[in-house]
Amino acid sequence: MGILDAAFDSIGGVLADQWKDIVTAAPFDEHTVVAPGIRKDSQNGRGANYGSEDILSNGSIIFVPENTAAFVFSQAGIEQVITQPGGFEYRNGEATVFDEKDRREKGIGNILLGQAADRIGFSGMSSEEKRVAFVNLREIRGLKFGTRGPLAYNDLFYGTDLEIYSFGSFSVQVTDAERFVRNFVPANVTSYSLDDPQARTQLLAEFLNSFIAAVNSLSATYRVSQLPSQTNEISAAISAEDENAGTWPERFGLKLAAVAIENIEFSDQSRELVRQFSEKKMGVRAYEDVSQHAANVAAQQMIAEGVRDNGLGDGGGMLFGMNLASALNPQNGSVVGATEPSQPTKSDGSLDNKIETLKKLKDLLDVGILSQEEFDAKKREILGL
Repeated sequence: MGILDAAFDSIGGVLADQWKDIVTAAPFDEHTVVAPGIRKDSQNGRGANYGSEDILSNGSIIFVPENTAAFVFSQAGIEQVITQPGGFEYRNGEATVFDEKDRREKGIGNILLGQAADRIGFSGMSSEEKRVAFVNLREIRGLKFGTRGPLAYNDLFYGTDLEIYSFGSFSVQVTDAERFVRNFVPANVTSYSLDDPQARTQLLAEFLNSFIAAVNSLSATYRVSQLPSQTNEISAAISAEDENAGTWPERFGLKLAAVAIENIEFSDQSRELVRQFSEKKMGVRAYEDVSQHAANVAAQQMIAEGVRDNGLGDGGGMLFGMNLASALNPQNGSVVGATEPSQPTKSDGSLDNKIETLKKLKDLLDVGILSQEEFDAKKREILGL
């Protein structure tokens, strides 16, 4: 009875598997990298294909969506890779009575009886196995990361190592579909997602090692507050690394596409250091501003006293207040905007200078700063009378 049952199963299986198949990719979600091929088995409630899931007949159509690569797997491994989008006729499957070329070359009877005879020895099963899977060639985004421990960042502005925690996301993209399937995807798997903890763990560990090295390489150039705007440089530094994530293209046919830093946080100790630094810097700046103002006031007072005592007598202080001080540098008493003062010459006591001095004294007399007696006394002194 076993042989008869196998014979009936073989004939039934051969007839069921005669249908040509239409195969396309199962839906991808955001993090799916490999999706299985699914057969279209009904349309509008009419027609059905209930053949084996691991059999492809000659003349079957494989639809390859854009940005995907289709893989046909046999029992020996990868049989064919299709990287161009569109519909492709498969010709390396089992002969079928619905294929014109097979009917012409083998005949209907040989097709049915030959396949049935082959299956009897395998208890009604076919010795052929064909599966289709699709690899996602789009950028796979939103892979979250976070540094588990503090990262030491030598910020030259603060002049010390700061401990920071960084959080963000990165994206990857398959660049060599065949290498990715052979070296990254586990054997006999037609569905694979980077949401799988086992898949994510290794990628995340290697990414973090490369991320830490890349961030430290920027510490000599950028302040810690500038890191979120340097994601392109961080990504380039990781890709150029000869370890960890930098080796993904050669090892897995996978590249790091982008890095996005969402947040950088100081550790409690580093936050306190930054706070103390800011307070001290603000205190020093305030002290410098007050000291500079006090020095300017003192210099102006000294200049005014000097003019009063040595230049224009009691009226000198008032003259200093009437725009003479505005022409003097409070740091050294020199005339603002003037060239380096020359050594006094004999022309300093010339008639022109005496006349200019008398004009200034006359202005003070006119505004009531000097009395007539004071003016006459200074006039005699200047003219040597």
